Amino acid sequence: MVVHALVREDGTVEGGELYRVAGLLGMTDQQVRLCVKRLAAEGRFTVQGRGRRAVLRLSGAAGAGPVHVPEVDFVRHAYRQDAGLEPWDGTWHAFAFAVPESARAARDALRDALTGLGAAPVQGGLYVTPNAIGPYVRARAAELGVPEALTCLTTRDLEVGGAADPAAVAARLWPLPAIAARYEALHALAAAAGAPPAGAAGAGGVGARDGGAGDPDGAVALARAVALAAAFSDAMLPDPLLPPELLPAPWPGTAARAAAAAAWGRLREAAPAGGPRLFRLYAEASEAAPRSPRTDPAPKSG
Repeated sequence: MVVHALVREDGTVEGGELYRVAGLLGMTDQQVRLCVKRLAAEGRFTVQGRGRRAVLRLSGAAGAGPVHVPEVDFVRHAYRQDAGLEPWDGTWHAFAFAVPESARAARDALRDALTGLGAAPVQGGLYVTPNAIGPYVRARAAELGVPEALTCLTTRDLEVGGAADPAAVAARLWPLPAIAARYEALHALAAAAGAPPAGAAGAGGVGARDGGAGDPDGAVALARAVALAAAFSDAMLPDPLLPPELLPAPWPGTAARAAAAAAWGRLREAAPAGGPRLFRLYAEASEAAPRSPRTDPAPKSG
């Protein structure tokens, strides 16, 4: 992840910056060399020069390359929820499919698409979510060649295992305590990430290895940004982004995302000029972040 996180807008990674940031994150030079060698062997990067004087460049086959930013629209939707701009209309969206064993790969891929979009399994082949993901699910089923196997429906009357209250249904279908714990960890990391690098440990311990010399080349800010990006993805990717009406109050995701947005702003200011595109991508993703995020859910519908 470190290499991809340090890719600049022109598709390059400076070897010296890579080794410095990786070292602050606890990686050895040998680990960095092996990582670079593997990425080159896989055709993801081309490498000019050696060691700290090398310049890595994204290969044409790698395209934009993974930068570990959850889908921008997904993150933007989360911030709009935090701002109270995406109220729930009380509708549940359900999806069922029956794909034969002969098309097992398509079946597994469709299931992964549903869970990746935040839908939860109710029972064999039946998934439900409060979010209107129908267009994405239908498109994926068509891509997989199994559109006829998919059934979509909506309802405002859902009972699961005797639970009919929407919040109770959500608590039954999604692992909310585990998701909340990830956000609490993100919040703590974001709070530390924006602190001045004066020798005290910051994100992921970054800063302690800096010897108290500040951050003249912006490497500490970059290392903290990489650690923050990893924690942000770790918290966001398993989150189904349930509407606030279905979540316990206060929901830690709201405060964590606000803290992360603030930390990104501080880290971007401390990073070297022309730094990684990671900063731009996260700025775009969090552009809907409210200045004073909501901490209480909206009134329950009907």
